[in-house]
Amino acid sequence: MKYEVTIGLETHVELQTESKIFCSCGGHSSPKEPNDCVCPACSGMPGMLPVMNKGVVELAVTAGLMLNCEINRYSTFDKKNYYYPDLPCAYQITQLFHPICTNGLVDVETSSGTSKIRIKQIHMEEDAGKLVHDEWADTTLVDFNRTSVPLIEIVTQPDFHSAEEVVAYLEKIKAMFRFGNISECEEGAMRCDVNISVRPEGATELGVRAEIKNMSSLTSIERAIKFETARHIDALERQTEVLVQETRRWDDVKGRTFPMRNKETEADYRYFPDPNLMPIVVDDEWLDEIKSKMPVSAEVKAEEYRALGISEKDIETITGERKLCDLLEAVVALGCSATDVVAWIITDCAGILRKNGQLLSDLNITPEKLASIIKMVGSGKITRGAGKKILIAVIENDVDPEAYCKENGMDAQTDTNLIASVVDKAIAENAKAVADYKSGKEKAFMSIFGACMRELRGNGDPAVIRALLEEKLKG
Repeated sequence: MKYEVTIGLETHVELQTESKIFCSCGGHSSPKEPNDCVCPACSGMPGMLPVMNKGVVELAVTAGLMLNCEINRYSTFDKKNYYYPDLPCAYQITQLFHPICTNGLVDVETSSGTSKIRIKQIHMEEDAGKLVHDEWADTTLVDFNRTSVPLIEIVTQPDFHSAEEVVAYLEKIKAMFRFGNISECEEGAMRCDVNISVRPEGATELGVRAEIKNMSSLTSIERAIKFETARHIDALERQTEVLVQETRRWDDVKGRTFPMRNKETEADYRYFPDPNLMPIVVDDEWLDEIKSKMPVSAEVKAEEYRALGISEKDIETITGERKLCDLLEAVVALGCSATDVVAWIITDCAGILRKNGQLLSDLNITPEKLASIIKMVGSGKITRGAGKKILIAVIENDVDPEAYCKENGMDAQTDTNLIASVVDKAIAENAKAVADYKSGKEKAFMSIFGACMRELRGNGDPAVIRALLEEKLKG
């Protein structure tokens, strides 16, 4: 018998804000040590009242517009009541009755073609804390830094029918939100609950639903969906177990899911409107203001870069990180060629970072410093090799390119008398290479050329060296 898997997703995305959703504590990237970014409000002290962060609303609306949602002009907050050690108030402030966005649509491309994924709603809510289990000490510690960090939860309709569709959707969401500065979508900043059921092909009713909680790795999500699909099919075909509606967890080491608890229903959470937060009204003026600040999409950027002569492969790399686009455009605005800038970023900067165990997303260089290096090389003031050395110093130690060049004597040598003496010395000390070149072995030329560059410590003008070397070898 053939079976059909049906999947719906609840994706929690931590918003890239400077402060939390209901207090002035720092946002997702602020904490350095456990419980160092906590105040009486987000730690649930009695009598403390929430104060809404306007920036959270604007990012949530922006995300909704990116996902083609309807923006609800009237939105409210509700209390979701449950007890867990990392939830200090014993309730979570979320949105149930009037979420900020509804009825969105996302196109997803897979090997099977285009799938249309409907977005049921996007709502704002606060995150809970984090439990840290210490198996050696047999204790569990609570870190409240994450408490009240702003989230949006994106709830889809059950429109997925394969792990490939789910991964493609999440990759698209991640790329869109990172490029639009909605969220970092890294280090647990994007987590997903996967609701999955299996039914015989052609059946009209959905099968028994299982929810796999708190997954952040796309590889793990794909593995979990495949395992859970096989588990459901085995239960239906071979009666290996009785399927029940439940919440399960994924064990990445064992490669399987395990039961956590029976799936709660809406009534179990005893939702009611939060009396401490006023309704949010998004009027025409505010919505127009948010739309005017909408980030340009990666697709639009790609079109602009094609017109500048940048290759498709390089465009894919640059548009993968919004900060790389900003760096490219800022350096071009300072008078550098777009193709030159891309070459320096993708080849040189990436190579330096890779040797240090970092990624391009970790690149931290000002447009002015990168432009200075590119211009010095382009004008012939320094060689390409010297430019690379200066770039290493800038990335690793944040030096001033011009000052570093001067202090280390990296100006390109253009004195023809000096270079001529170096060329004479290289010819005298590399007799075999000279003989090979004169006998027709063109590669021997580079051996003598390299000896000249070494003598000049890489600072000689390559064009001058080449011209003098060719003249003397043919003379």
